[in-house]
Amino acid sequence: MEKIKPRTSFKTKTSQIIPLEKGKIPPQALDLEEVVLGAMMIDKKGVDEVIDILHPEVFYKDSHKHIFEAIFTLFEKGQPIDLLTVSAQLKKEKKLELAGGEFYLIQLTQKVASSAHIEYHSRIILQKYIQRSLIKISNEIIEESYDEGTDVFDLLDTAEAKLYEITQGNIKRSSETAQNLVIQAKKRIEEIANREGLSGIPSGFEKLDKLTSGWQPSDLIIIAARPGMGKTAFSLSMARNIAVEHAIPVAFFSLEMSSVQLITRLISSETGLSSEKLRTGNLAQHEWEQLNVKVKALESAPLFIDDTPSLSIFDLRAKARRLSSQHGIKLIMVDYLQLMTAGGSQKGGNREQEISTISRNLKALAKELNIPVIALSQLSRAVETRGGSKRTLLSDLRESGVIE
Repeated sequence: MEKIKPRTSFKTKTSQIIPLEKGKIPPQALDLEEVVLGAMMIDKKGVDEVIDILHPEVFYKDSHKHIFEAIFTLFEKGQPIDLLTVSAQLKKEKKLELAGGEFYLIQLTQKVASSAHIEYHSRIILQKYIQRSLIKISNEIIEESYDEGTDVFDLLDTAEAKLYEITQGNIKRSSETAQNLVIQAKKRIEEIANREGLSGIPSGFEKLDKLTSGWQPSDLIIIAARPGMGKTAFSLSMARNIAVEHAIPVAFFSLEMSSVQLITRLISSETGLSSEKLRTGNLAQHEWEQLNVKVKALESAPLFIDDTPSLSIFDLRAKARRLSSQHGIKLIMVDYLQLMTAGGSQKGGNREQEISTISRNLKALAKELNIPVIALSQLSRAVETRGGSKRTLLSDLRESGVIE
């Protein structure tokens, strides 16, 4: 009887012979996955070194995911981790057969002599996972790009957001248990106590900080007033206090004034020299010296000003992500909301809907980067024409109820 040989090639519609070994398989490092899991089961030190680097999704083989989950469960409970305890945990979870059985666990421990290079091996496994994630995201982008109904600006924003998630190393974070969240909250409360009650970023204005306890991560803060009431001056003073006094990186997006105008106002505030003198350059010798000395703190401050006119929310989110990854910005200011455009398919539509889109996206950006976003906003003229109390109401916010 003739022995059947395994198929090593296939024919395409054009009858071209393509060897199977030329086909593409996802990036993987199965041998290293085996070595790392084996090392974790024979050496407690190995577990401590990589438990915060790896997570179940990074493993290419499903059986390896189950084994790592069992190891992680034992680690969380503070129980010993070895061949017997991992096997027992997998039995308890009814996943021993899915993990390859007891014999496979024994084989894993025999593949490694020590955990000396376990961290290095883990980094390679993580790299392979990132490569697979990039391939997945790229395929999704290609598929959506062929769809004629796809809005190109929405697609660009989605693509950049997904790539940003990979850069941050937390691709689609899963939900967390109440136990983990309580531990995080307790740590945060301890940190607040050490910072004299300020849980967020200090504005530099003492009374305001007492009311807010500092600007909180993931919050969208609206500062609204009629024109000429000092919105820009107030936000600029805050940006200066945060960047100069506390060395906290701040991004200031100015749609109304140029970056040179803004920095000139800051120099005037810093040096005590009038804006008129700085505009004309009519300074005495001692004032030149005063200027050179007092701007040094401002020069070294982590303050980033962007004065792109008619900035779209898509562009702002893209710029903010880059500033976050490159410079670690902790606060974003936008001056001001009504001068922004929605971009994409929203362009030229109803202005209230456009402002709604912008405000929703600013809130989404604050949550995504986990930093406070401060947006300045105009008030409607109703506050001026109203009789009696001129105290502003939420309904006085111009153009959109969504900002409320």
